[in-house]
Amino acid sequence: MDAFHEIRFPVDVSFGATGGPERRNEIVSLTSGREHRNLRFARSRRHFDAGTGVRSLSDLYEIIAFFEARRGSFHGFRFRDPFDMKSCPPDQQVQAADQHIGTGDGVRAEFQLVKRYGETEDAYDRAIRKPVAGTVRIAVAGTELDSPADFSVDTATGIVTFEPGSIPVAGQEITAGFEFDVPARFDAERIAISLSAFNAGQIPSIPIVEIEP
Repeated sequence: MDAFHEIRFPVDVSFGATGGPERRNEIVSLTSGREHRNLRFARSRRHFDAGTGVRSLSDLYEIIAFFEARRGSFHGFRFRDPFDMKSCPPDQQVQAADQHIGTGDGVRAEFQLVKRYGETEDAYDRAIRKPVAGTVRIAVAGTELDSPADFSVDTATGIVTFEPGSIPVAGQEITAGFEFDVPARFDAERIAISLSAFNAGQIPSIPIVEIEP
């Protein structure tokens, strides 16, 4: 069986989830009072608890069915980050000029979708592996292209491929706009639910963690 299922975690529940990015750093306090800091991982990793999005018994049943179909933590899946799911701020509309993804050289036809956080040389470029089908917009030198006439997108990898007659020439900037999901898995081997506790307002824990698909 495939280790990743191209299916989305129930959106109504994910929009009520709590969580966000995690960074792992090592901080050593020196005798001088200064600190020495090491960046342990180059990329951030997102963690969520979807339990806060459960509102009804039908939500719980849907999550249990989804958990069983993924064999618990065995299979990955798509997760809709309620805070960060577009190439632009969440309250704006996706535009083809949102993100710089490369510069043409007249030969290269494939480019990875990327989202940049920050504006200076310290900006963080995040590869987007799971774009949402039908949402990707591409522009070359400021002119938006058509799909599939000019390009195609692999929604399982986030790779944009230009058709032979539409490969960007040297020096042309390539930009993209898109919606995307987070590749994730359950971060637990069981879901513990108490009906009486749920009816009393207790929130079940459903931990989910970002993965590299």
